[in-house]
Amino acid sequence: MQDLVLDSPTSPLSFLQLNAKGKVYFNLSQAELVEESLSRNESKLTNSGALMADTGKFTGRSPKDRYIVFDEKTSEAVWWGDINIPIEPTKFDSLLHKMKVYLEDKDLFVRDAYAGADSDYRLKLRVINTWAWHNLFCANMFLRPSQEELMNFEHDFTIICAPGFEANPEEDGVRNPNFAILNMSKRMILIGGTGYAGEMKKGIFSVLNFILPHERKVLSMHCSANVGKKGDTAIFFGLSGTGKTTLSADPNRNLVGDDEHGWTEDTVFNFEGGCYAKVIDLNKEREPEIHDAIRFGAIVENTRFIPGTREVDFTNKSVTENTRTAYPIHHIPNALEPSIAGIPKNIFFLTADAFGVIPPISRLNKSQAMYHFISGYTAKVAGTEMGITEPKLTFSACFGAAFLPLHPTEYAKLFGEKMEKHDVDVWLINTGWTGGPYGIGSRIKLPYTRAMISAALEGKLDQVIYLQHPIFGFEVPQSCPNVPSELLNPRTTWANPEEYDEQAEKLAKSFVENFEKFEDFATPEILAGAPNI
Repeated sequence: MQDLVLDSPTSPLSFLQLNAKGKVYFNLSQAELVEESLSRNESKLTNSGALMADTGKFTGRSPKDRYIVFDEKTSEAVWWGDINIPIEPTKFDSLLHKMKVYLEDKDLFVRDAYAGADSDYRLKLRVINTWAWHNLFCANMFLRPSQEELMNFEHDFTIICAPGFEANPEEDGVRNPNFAILNMSKRMILIGGTGYAGEMKKGIFSVLNFILPHERKVLSMHCSANVGKKGDTAIFFGLSGTGKTTLSADPNRNLVGDDEHGWTEDTVFNFEGGCYAKVIDLNKEREPEIHDAIRFGAIVENTRFIPGTREVDFTNKSVTENTRTAYPIHHIPNALEPSIAGIPKNIFFLTADAFGVIPPISRLNKSQAMYHFISGYTAKVAGTEMGITEPKLTFSACFGAAFLPLHPTEYAKLFGEKMEKHDVDVWLINTGWTGGPYGIGSRIKLPYTRAMISAALEGKLDQVIYLQHPIFGFEVPQSCPNVPSELLNPRTTWANPEEYDEQAEKLAKSFVENFEKFEDFATPEILAGAPNI
């Protein structure tokens, strides 16, 4: 462990002109960061060797407190609005100065990392943290340069994360004391007032969502990906809670990544070097890969112990439903390293439909695929967020609107071009409810979902009989290996089929209403993918 002399031109903070008086720990090992975190009472050690840490007041991202600096680089390119909130460059500069003053007497943890497994498209990061476990989080979630690469490492993007530093809303041009600000011109992210580590991960994802499509014509995607023994790549799009991490962790396939990828002319590559998985109700029998990945070096957030033990109680929701684990990708035995695969053969859109309408598996034509990509549908159920007492519709463009600095049409255009160029099968998978809506029906069993995805990947659904859904129009297979045939048609699982029809019509109208804001750009081909109401 090395304390650095900060007036040296080789100091990792010299570029900031930061007059640091505390200790600076640079590129500590996993074990050293665990030791530092424990000695500073930031975390506790679990019986598996993983760290248990709390994120404080914020147990999730705060999207209304995320800003992008409005300047010459972003003014015309960014999709400004409720998702991308502008802030003036002078306010950013002022906050940066205040943060540097705040950091002067703090011990700091600094590390260099990559975002992007494909060296032609990667960002070189320098991350500055006041918490040791945050620095371990970044060591897990971003790609780890080799010792040789670190010798001549020159970063091109900076993250400064100081949970203890709060903004003054009246002076600093922000809404609350907590903030996350992206500056594309100065290539920096400032995060303060929140201990939720995911803000760093998603901040860099937002940066890549700006740079890659806008400047490099690479499709950035909120998806997981894996590859079969024959080299067939599969992509899983989906919002949080729909099963991206769970379904991509397949023991029979190599994991490319669980959340963020880029699609180039000839590859799909992971942006990250780790996985950030939900662990609420985690069960070794159902999700053995994720369960066994939670070992020394991993982190579990906002969880609690079984009383009298050091064993994590994954059923405990006393802090939040959004309990998570962060671990390096090599904790998954069949992870692909480097995390680069070929062009996808199959694309899966995952939705947790809480209304029991969407079939467990459907095949989409190009028009429907474009329409559902832009729609990005899922549903939230009671208990997942404060104030939600019944299923709530959620549409998130391109399955990740919260992280898209550009207008969704930019991503949709690239997606359409790649679909047209490559012969890709697109499937809509419902990981939500059947037999009725949430509270009446039941959640589709994970083994059935896995069986349906396996059948699609292995070509076992190529020759089966399909029926067209009367409202949504997509093709529904009438048989699937290892899945009860009666499960495949949701209408027949309802006690009252007429109630299903009513619910399906209602959901279809919601799709159409949501899509109204995209109609000005949508081609006739895309609009042909809309439900029939």
